Amino acid sequence: MKVVLLKDVPKIGKKGEIKNVSDGYARNYLIPKKLALVATPEVLKKIEKEKQLKAEKEKQLKEENLNLLKQLQKQLYKVAVKAGSSGKLFGALTSADIAKIISEKSGYEIDKKWVILEKPIKELGLYDITLKLPGGVSGIVKLEVVQEG
Repeated sequence: MKVVLLKDVPKIGKKGEIKNVSDGYARNYLIPKKLALVATPEVLKKIEKEKQLKAEKEKQLKEENLNLLKQLQKQLYKVAVKAGSSGKLFGALTSADIAKIISEKSGYEIDKKWVILEKPIKELGLYDITLKLPGGVSGIVKLEVVQEG
């Protein structure tokens, strides 16, 4: 019996896939537990339409994030922090701090998960910060860490 999976099923397949399973397995397990539907032409049409809608949403999200990244890359983000005479910061700038700085200066809401840092920033200077936005969009923004006062 051909079925369309509504959820991921171990050893069978992932959500949205069409699989051929035994009649008993489909009738007694998959369908009663709402893990699958019988693959009728109407169900297949509905699944195809859902896939198209999802693809359109992903495309729109990617376009929006590309535009956001272009806007973020237009400016240099400057932050004044307390530091010693040798240029070492009192503390460190983490991805959460950087996300907050970029959000305040740009006016766009930036999630700390989007900021990719190998290690926290502990010295004054100019840094290339990698932003990885949803939709597979990534790029680099400039951050300048200067001494306060």
